[in-house]
Amino acid sequence: MSAAVPARLPLRVASVPSTGAYLDAVLPPDVVRVGSGTSPSPWWDPGHLALAADDVDVLHVHSGYESMSSDQLDAWTAAVRRSGLPLVVTVHQLRPAEGASLVRHRTQLRALLATAEVVLTLTPGAADEIADRYGRTAIVVAHPSLAAPTPGIGRETRLVGLYLGRLGPEVAEPELLVRGALSGALSGGGRLRVDVHPDVDVDTAVPGLAGYAAAGQLELRRSRPRDATACVRTLQELHVSVLPDRACTHSSWVELCRDAGTRVVVPRGGHLHQQWSDVVAYGNDIRTGLDATSLSSAVVAALTLPAPGRADQAWRAGQRAAVRRVHAEVYAQVAGDRVSV
Repeated sequence: MSAAVPARLPLRVASVPSTGAYLDAVLPPDVVRVGSGTSPSPWWDPGHLALAADDVDVLHVHSGYESMSSDQLDAWTAAVRRSGLPLVVTVHQLRPAEGASLVRHRTQLRALLATAEVVLTLTPGAADEIADRYGRTAIVVAHPSLAAPTPGIGRETRLVGLYLGRLGPEVAEPELLVRGALSGALSGGGRLRVDVHPDVDVDTAVPGLAGYAAAGQLELRRSRPRDATACVRTLQELHVSVLPDRACTHSSWVELCRDAGTRVVVPRGGHLHQQWSDVVAYGNDIRTGLDATSLSSAVVAALTLPAPGRADQAWRAGQRAAVRRVHAEVYAQVAGDRVSV
């Protein structure tokens, strides 16, 4: 990509959302990030966008549009076009969260991608879907490392982890998830650790889970949300981690497992296998639901395989630098185009 020279350096970029481990990882070092960590982002307000458009050079949307109606998003994209502010969109997810409307999600993406000057995504498969469905060519950038492993922490062989967190909409059929993962862990000669947020009423949300724990059939851990470094540190203790989110196109969890050297069992579908080839897939999607037998078999298969080595940190640093260069080139190009108009 040939970069036009913008009128102002350093470039000012408003990311939506403005903070997060992924955003920190991809932000070029010579770019000024504009905005606060408030949610929802003020950049979703057409009035704010009109008033502040001259204060930034590029607007980069990653997420946050999911709750907007079609009329709201149409008004917002019209405001973007009026402002002349170049829009970059990274498509992380091609499918809505569990229970959300697929038609609405696709309508939202169609409006965003029709307005974006540049579209990015994380895997070739996702880029193919974007081209087929939305008629846009997406630049593929790898998902960078979010945190390095902590020295001195070893894994427990045959320990399987299932992180349920707050049991949000992304965690569908939690009872069946627990039973499938438990069956696989025991059949594979291992044990299961289930992690649930302390504020969750486990007896209501996952009946039977507390009973399994009391009977010594699994370990129930109650932990609060963690940053990427803490997540990798916990994953380093595991032989296998089960990802429950069946709607995900891409996942930061896969990258955390990759850095920790933990094999990850992922729902079939999406493009997780293109993020990292060293995954084991199981049947779990929005249309057909969870196949607990498939999950059990996938966990056994993952336990049978040796744990993968941790990602080489020098290689990961080079990958992150390359991703940042792509973002810098995109920002320079679209900002330069704005100046030349």
